[in-house]
Amino acid sequence: MFHWIVAVLCCTGVVGAAPAATNPGWRFDLRNQSSGIVVQESIIISPTLALFFDRASDDPLQINGHSAWGALWNLENNAVTALDLVTNTWCAGGAFLSNGTVAAVGGDQQGYDGNPFIKPGNQAIRLFEPCTSSTGEGCTVFEDPNLKLLALRWYPSSVRIFDGSLLIVGGSHVNLKFYNIDPENSFEFFPPKEETVRPSAFLQRALPVNLFPKIFALPDGKVFMVANNQSIIYDVETGIETILPDIPNGVRITNPVDGSGILLPLSPPNYIPEVLICGGSNIDDRTPVELLSTQIPASPQCSRITLTPEGIAKGWEVEHMLEGRTLHELVHIPNGQVLITNGAQTGFSGFNVIPDVVGNSNADHAALVPSLYTPEAARGARISNAGMPSAGIARMYHSSVTLTPQGNFLVAGSNPNNFTRKSLSEGLKFPAELRVQMLNPPYMHVARPRILSMPSKLGFGKRYTVPISLPSGCEWRRAKLQASLMDLGFSTHGFHMGARLVFMEAHVAHDGKSLSFVTPPNGRVYPPGPATIFLTVDDVTSEGAWAMMGSGKPPPVLE
Repeated sequence: MFHWIVAVLCCTGVVGAAPAATNPGWRFDLRNQSSGIVVQESIIISPTLALFFDRASDDPLQINGHSAWGALWNLENNAVTALDLVTNTWCAGGAFLSNGTVAAVGGDQQGYDGNPFIKPGNQAIRLFEPCTSSTGEGCTVFEDPNLKLLALRWYPSSVRIFDGSLLIVGGSHVNLKFYNIDPENSFEFFPPKEETVRPSAFLQRALPVNLFPKIFALPDGKVFMVANNQSIIYDVETGIETILPDIPNGVRITNPVDGSGILLPLSPPNYIPEVLICGGSNIDDRTPVELLSTQIPASPQCSRITLTPEGIAKGWEVEHMLEGRTLHELVHIPNGQVLITNGAQTGFSGFNVIPDVVGNSNADHAALVPSLYTPEAARGARISNAGMPSAGIARMYHSSVTLTPQGNFLVAGSNPNNFTRKSLSEGLKFPAELRVQMLNPPYMHVARPRILSMPSKLGFGKRYTVPISLPSGCEWRRAKLQASLMDLGFSTHGFHMGARLVFMEAHVAHDGKSLSFVTPPNGRVYPPGPATIFLTVDDVTSEGAWAMMGSGKPPPVLE
């Protein structure tokens, strides 16, 4: 039997290589159906469905006589089903709970003139329970007016922690134009654990650019956070904030100077956590808005830190993207690489604030060509866009991207404007974007491994053997293989909340017909909740198998 832990992609060459006759390249494919709403928030909720949210606006998709701002997208046939929401989801956060329910938290307090029934969203909690219908029939968002956050939060971040509950971080009390001048510098939990919020000195120090802080659940149960150019480790159980080194060179990475960040893949046996932060801006955060410009270059800097005592003492390691980016997103690929996509090369988040707005956009110069980041490569050689295609569609403020269970990336959204349909008729450089694309890696165009079945629930620290099918002619006995356990995350505003990739120790049987793997040891390494399992064999990744990691009980649950 052949044992491998490091992730790789069987039989066709390197993922980031330029296309050749025997090596299909990356490709953007335009779907034949519009999203109906601007996709500023997206999360994969089942093997066949994605859940979309926009702000309450004048989107063309209609329900009950008004514009919808929630929808289900069918990954199999591109069908769109409108959802009738109550509260405004503009700039909400979200993540899965341990029982598979999606919680979308916070949002905008404002309504929209075209729909007088919209309720304020800045204290809202919206729940989408597990949907067993492959088409979404009978599945919807539940909003109880008595179920509220402890604090008003617009632009909050959230992450599922070790007991399957959500830690909710930061935000502002109301809709703001640019800097956070009305902050909610605190933490709270859902389901609630306490009757009051936990004040945060970290968030206070990070003002005035601390919206949508980048937060990551670490494999010891603590939470790493970055806001502005500052970072901490937060001990959820003791409430202690431990200050870590600032991001180098004055680069700031949270809204309205958005960079992006990701927890790099965790590998057994030690699951050593590393975090990568890319892009943003190195402006002085005391600069008045009237002195800013849409033409100020975004930062190309990537900063990486190992969250061990030795790594923290060493501090951030700096490298650079091929261009400056803001409003972009970092997304896991099942083989352990990171996709860098979307965003702009100059300017800032939002619209109609910077003096020289481009149409209405505070940003300009769309970044159209994705890059790949290879964590295990040598510094200076980790980032490449060789063979990567141009999207051809600007994905600016309010865009979204997510890996799907099929193994490709759903790319949608963008709207640096105050309206949707109106922006489409004004001849703007960056109108509201309703077109949906799939970004297909090379393995989407060749014969692929298949996971034939998977238990619906997986226990922690256990070995499982599942049937698989490998492509004929694939020399798998000499290939590297990898089994990845993934939370596909909640995508919004250039950050994939809750996204996680844990490699599992795995091997394929001598006859090539079964895969054995060992799940993570506990809910700190992978917080209990939904997971997608991918098998990657020498450059070809299977479709994902959907499973519940843990018991599937509602939080809090210690497993």
